[in-house]
Amino acid sequence: MARARPSALPPGLLLLLLLLLALLCPAARGDCGQPPEVINAKPILQGQTSFPEKSIVTYKCDNGFMKIPGQPDSTICLSTGEWSEILEFCNRSCNVPPRLSFASLKPVYGRQNYFPVGSIVEYECRPGYLRDPSLSRKVTCLQSLQWSKPAEFCKKKSCPNPGEIKNGQVNITTDLLFGSLIFFSCDKGYRLVGSDSSFCSVIENTVGWSDPLPECIEIFCPKPPKIDNGIIQDERENYGYRQSITYVCDKGFTLVGKSSIYCDMNDDQGEWSDQPPQCIAKSPPSKFPPTVLTSTTAKSPISKVTTAVQKPTTVNAPATSHVPVTKTTTRFHSTRTATERKEISTSDAASFLYGHTCIALAILLVTLVTIG
Repeated sequence: MARARPSALPPGLLLLLLLLLALLCPAARGDCGQPPEVINAKPILQGQTSFPEKSIVTYKCDNGFMKIPGQPDSTICLSTGEWSEILEFCNRSCNVPPRLSFASLKPVYGRQNYFPVGSIVEYECRPGYLRDPSLSRKVTCLQSLQWSKPAEFCKKKSCPNPGEIKNGQVNITTDLLFGSLIFFSCDKGYRLVGSDSSFCSVIENTVGWSDPLPECIEIFCPKPPKIDNGIIQDERENYGYRQSITYVCDKGFTLVGKSSIYCDMNDDQGEWSDQPPQCIAKSPPSKFPPTVLTSTTAKSPISKVTTAVQKPTTVNAPATSHVPVTKTTTRFHSTRTATERKEISTSDAASFLYGHTCIALAILLVTLVTIG
């Protein structure tokens, strides 16, 4: 007798069994589904929609909220098809404490980025500053999520007095406190050797000047130029700014130009104010002595004419016979120049006319006496 076969399950019952199996065994699906919601945070999905076992999803705090240090910010898909537990890890916080020029946060706060309301941080003075103990160096995160205003509890240290520069000046632009800059300059006629400025900076545990005082070295002019036929009076080895020299010509020479010149400055270089003078030979004296006419030149013809007039028989003859007498009274030196001879000839002509006039008057007088 044949064994009876079991009857097949109705289709509806088979579908119900499959649904129950799917609900009771979620791991069979191989997917955890969408990650859970976290207060004040959003998951970073980057477009991912499927989350198989061991998938990890990280969250990011919303704007205005900061991650609480030590709290986890991610969840993992377990083999059961569920996400691991994740607690609230975002809270309201002040931003990083303000950065101060005179102070820095203590190292304990250096890497912290979560500062809930009421948080207090403390500063310490930077190098180059000195703490003012009367002022607080702490700030607090307020309800407005803003930090309280810090006091200026660190003051700048002061550098020592830089001193003085011989033949120069120290120019202090503001003060001698940390960060100040001073400048150096030299008097005219001197050249600066060294740095032209110095900065009040941190040196070891205090403050000091970054560069030492420079030197001001005197600038000299080049050797004064020599001149021909002359010397420099009281010559020295070196000549500085505004120092002068005086030139003197040798005997028989005349100085042409400025007798004195001085040392001047041009772009920190010494140069002489003018060109040196020249010594020119004097003109030689004239070789011809001056012509001197004696007083007998004009008078000699008159006395001779008067003697001749005393003879009545010779009244009309001597009128022309005495002309040579005038010529013999004027004598020329054999070495006289052409100009001098011309001047003497003119004087001779005048004497000649004067002599003939006198002779004529004498003859006229003798005639009148004879007739009378």
